[in-house]
Amino acid sequence: MANKIKDSKLELQRETTSLASSLSKKPISDKQKTIWSVNFEISGKVQGVFFRKHTLTQARKLGLHGWCMNTTHGTVKGVLEGPLEQITDMRYWLQHKGSPRSIIQKADFTPNQPIPNYCYKTFSIRK
Repeated sequence: MANKIKDSKLELQRETTSLASSLSKKPISDKQKTIWSVNFEISGKVQGVFFRKHTLTQARKLGLHGWCMNTTHGTVKGVLEGPLEQITDMRYWLQHKGSPRSIIQKADFTPNQPIPNYCYKTFSIRK
C-alpha cells in the first residue's frame, strides 16, 4: 500500500513537471518580441512633486528603457521603449496615476513605433 502511494506521488510529480514544462514553452508572438517606442509629455502639477522619481521607479518595475526630464514649460517629457503590454501599462500610469502629489491635466503620446533594438540601456532621469 505504501509503495502504491509513493508510486502515485511520483507519477503526479512527473505529470506536473511535464505540464509545467509544456506551459512554459508557449510560443512567443511577434507582438511580444517586438520592441516599441513612444514619446510622451505630461502637463499639470508634475514638477516639484517627485513625478520623475516615481516615473523612473514605475518604468524600471515594468522593465522599460528610456528617459524622462523636466521641461522649461513646466511639463515632464520622455521616451519609453519596451514590449507593447508594458508600454500600455506605463501609458495608463502616466495618464491616470503619476506621483502621489501630482495632478495630471494632460498626457500626450506619439503613436507606438516598432524599433529594431533598444536605444537606451535602462530607464533614467535626464537633467
